[in-house]
Amino acid sequence: MENKQDYLARLQTAIQHLHKCGAVYRETVPVHEVFRGKTAWRGDVEVFDLTGHPKAKRCYGWTYGEPEEFITILELPPVDSAKSAVKVGVAYQIKESRKKE
Repeated sequence: MENKQDYLARLQTAIQHLHKCGAVYRETVPVHEVFRGKTAWRGDVEVFDLTGHPKAKRCYGWTYGEPEEFITILELPPVDSAKSAVKVGVAYQIKESRKKE
């Protein structure tokens, strides 16, 4: 299993690069998202406090797949928690996968 600090550092770098602001790790929140009675996503969401972003104070992030892809969701309405960030992220992934079909 990989080192959690290495994982957090990669995620932090991705957030800083994508959103052009500072990011400081805050906490890990376990999320289990159910859609139509089935598990749509289950895992840990990393929460980062942002510095220097014009609108968002917080960002939620996680990775998936091989090769590793980063999902970073800013805390902007309607996103107000790790759980709502996962909802937005899963909806986006479903939409993107349908485009490829």
